[in-house]
Amino acid sequence: MIGWEDVYKVVVAMVPLYVALMLGYGSVKWWGIFTPEQCDAINRLVCYFTLPLFAVEFTSHIDPFEMNYRFIGADTISKLVIVGVLALWAKCSSKGSYCWSITSFSLSTLTNALVVGVPLMRAMYGETGVDLVVQSSVIQAIIWLTFLLFVLEFRRSGVSIASAAATKDGGEQEKDVEGNTNGDGGVSSRPSFWYLLKVVGMKLASNPNSYACVIGLAWAFVANRWHFEMPSVMEGSILIMSKAGTGTAMFSMGTFMALQEKIIACGTSLTIFGMVLRFIAGPAAMAIGAIAVGLHGDVLRVAIIQAALPQSITSFIFAKEYGIHAEVLSTAVIFGTIVSLPVLVAYYAILEFIN
Repeated sequence: MIGWEDVYKVVVAMVPLYVALMLGYGSVKWWGIFTPEQCDAINRLVCYFTLPLFAVEFTSHIDPFEMNYRFIGADTISKLVIVGVLALWAKCSSKGSYCWSITSFSLSTLTNALVVGVPLMRAMYGETGVDLVVQSSVIQAIIWLTFLLFVLEFRRSGVSIASAAATKDGGEQEKDVEGNTNGDGGVSSRPSFWYLLKVVGMKLASNPNSYACVIGLAWAFVANRWHFEMPSVMEGSILIMSKAGTGTAMFSMGTFMALQEKIIACGTSLTIFGMVLRFIAGPAAMAIGAIAVGLHGDVLRVAIIQAALPQSITSFIFAKEYGIHAEVLSTAVIFGTIVSLPVLVAYYAILEFIN
């Protein structure tokens, strides 16, 4: 049973996030230290330096030979269920949207498992809960954040290529009207799928987020197989930036909030929509995956509760970098983290009746 001391430990883990958030907010809104261009530079620093090194640091210390593969299978099934539903919605519904499918995927699947999940799971289920939530974080970083990065880059590259083609065709059409060209250049050509895939692959190859976790996991395999320890100079070089990962991400979110007209930048209806996806749709999909692979007992309970953890901070950083519904993701992180504790305790109480 969770006691007040356990609740206090979770609050202790949450409060520093909001300190960094308020410092970022105040530096723009009250003190005028940073301009909008400088805020974008801060977000790029977080996106391309601190978060990749943070990912390398925590994945390099896991033991891949001790992972619960049925739990990972349940997590994978839950994500695929959500991807399938969103793909059908985008394809078949008149209100379907590729951009909103990406955002909805982030809201319903990506969690802040390390900062909030670890102390909460330790209080609820001991080291078993901690081990499972760390495994979930690793799989999220290796597979699902990379998948998110791919679709975001695919969208941006497609838009950029189409825009460039439209601009070129528009210029040729203008010349035709003036009588300076032959008049066969007004038909726009859509880039082929394979060409677009090649462009996306090249961009991902230059993005450290796409391979940071792979490097960390590769080291974890080697270190645990042959009992190596990371050289202190290498670990210190990683830690000096990775320790700032979560703090600078929240600071960047604070600067973003300060540049908006309202604190709840996305409005009440979208805030509620985000909370429903985060705390209902995500755990429901995880329950489907857990039942499909036959999880039971505490592993089943941990699987469902970890799917209801607060929104991933990294999902906001990516949304801001790629210019897709950053205001929705920032609201989901800020308010989702606040309301998560009573929601998760309620899940804990309900799941105690499930064997």
